[in-house]
Amino acid sequence: MKLKIPQGDFGAYLFDCDGTIADSMPLHYLAWRQALGEWNCQFDEKLFYEWGGMPIVEIVATLNKQRGLSMPVETVAHRKESLYFELLPQLKAVPEVLEHIERKHGEVPFAVVSGSALDSVTASLAKLDLLDRFDTLVCAGDYQKSKPDPEAFLLAASRLGVAPRSCLVFEDTAMGIQAATAAGMASVRVPPAWERAQLN
Repeated sequence: MKLKIPQGDFGAYLFDCDGTIADSMPLHYLAWRQALGEWNCQFDEKLFYEWGGMPIVEIVATLNKQRGLSMPVETVAHRKESLYFELLPQLKAVPEVLEHIERKHGEVPFAVVSGSALDSVTASLAKLDLLDRFDTLVCAGDYQKSKPDPEAFLLAASRLGVAPRSCLVFEDTAMGIQAATAAGMASVRVPPAWERAQLN
């Protein structure tokens, strides 16, 4: 399966990490299910994918609010991350995105723009031997408003010194595509693993 790249001469590539560079969403979901299960909180897989790009603490806080729970946000967030790190040896790259990283590396600057914490993103990219490809990492804690707000993408463009309209965003979630559009950037949708398998 080939990704549909928009026409244009782009000055920078901005990549989401989980589900875009790293085929990590199934691993993240396993970690979430176990961490939340310890607090008798169910997390539907469909909802998990809908909330892709939302920072961890926001997910826990939102679940608390929606379901009248009082899970300790930081404790559950740390537990979920530690479970994800245990699963990291299974991590693989998304081949269709890796192809573009290899092709354009050295030609245009790259950034990662993620809702995950810096240590999680760094660990994923290091496992895939891709960490040195990126000029900057914009992660949870670097910005106030998460996707679908454009703040994180605009911050990445600013750090790279590239105008937003010259950036191409690779994203796997609707919230990420909305954020890219709001930032005035072109975008490429990266289908989830099951959809890529059907298209191959």
